[in-house]
Amino acid sequence: MDQVEMPQPVKFILNWGRKYSLWVMNFGLACCAIELIATSTSKHDFMRLGVIPIAHGPRQADLMVVAGTLTDKMAPALKRVYDQMPDPKYVISFGSCSNCGGPYWDSYSVTKGVDQIVPVDVYVPGCPPRPEALLHGIIRLQEKIAGEDIREKWSGKLTQPQPAATS
Repeated sequence: MDQVEMPQPVKFILNWGRKYSLWVMNFGLACCAIELIATSTSKHDFMRLGVIPIAHGPRQADLMVVAGTLTDKMAPALKRVYDQMPDPKYVISFGSCSNCGGPYWDSYSVTKGVDQIVPVDVYVPGCPPRPEALLHGIIRLQEKIAGEDIREKWSGKLTQPQPAATS
């Protein structure tokens, strides 16, 4: 028996509530973390987009922003925090180092991208990326959430990640 499609107004209301109440689990690993902190200050203020800057712990968070160089030694800790977050959960890879290893890609100890450890929803390029780039990445994530099928997201089916900015 096929599943019944959720009525469009209900889907809109549920997605609207989820996209404007993102609690951030900050996983700042290097210099990109300073830009992430700058995004939450009064000049950029990502709370106006419905993003709460600091969750009390991974069990209250639904958005993880990985900012900086992820090493192979830190990767299990990142995975553990991600696994503790409740579904539906999202990941933004913020900066060149978290996207692909950045200038340290050739090092034996650097993970060649966060997407090798956890699924990434939005990539924000740059070294270091500006706070405006993170704001743009958050807006892209909110657009993705607005168009989601809730059953598909909660079932664990992953969609293709979206780049945050174009050159």
